[in-house]
Amino acid sequence: MRLADQTDCGQLAHIHATSFEDCWNEASLRDLLGSPGVFALIEVESFILIRAAADEAEILTLAVAPEKRRGGMARALVEAAAAEAHRRGAQACFLEVNVANEAARALYTGLGFAEAGRRPAYYRSAKGSADALILKVALPLGKLVQLD
Repeated sequence: MRLADQTDCGQLAHIHATSFEDCWNEASLRDLLGSPGVFALIEVESFILIRAAADEAEILTLAVAPEKRRGGMARALVEAAAAEAHRRGAQACFLEVNVANEAARALYTGLGFAEAGRRPAYYRSAKGSADALILKVALPLGKLVQLD
């Protein structure tokens, strides 16, 4: 696992496209990654994008290619990103997750995230809309992770 840079944005866009119906393109990811406080961690066919500002961090997206899921990569990415955000001064981490995404909700709950709010009809698709749960956890998580 390593910090991603601008040269990785094409690969990040490809991974995001395999993971989400409403995916982010290379230009969007390049703009985000170039924003203050934003960083990404990348691993084989998976990445996490997070913003750390002042004493808070926000997971912007987490994408793991379908064939790589259920192997612990998402958990490892969240743990490493949370540790890096904490090193950068964040004392809490937030994220939004689709209420229908049970696997993601179980992952975040297992890491200590708790519901802090809800955004009604936040996610929209051809199938309709779904609420977003706003989750929060105090940093650091249970253990600190060192990047290579």
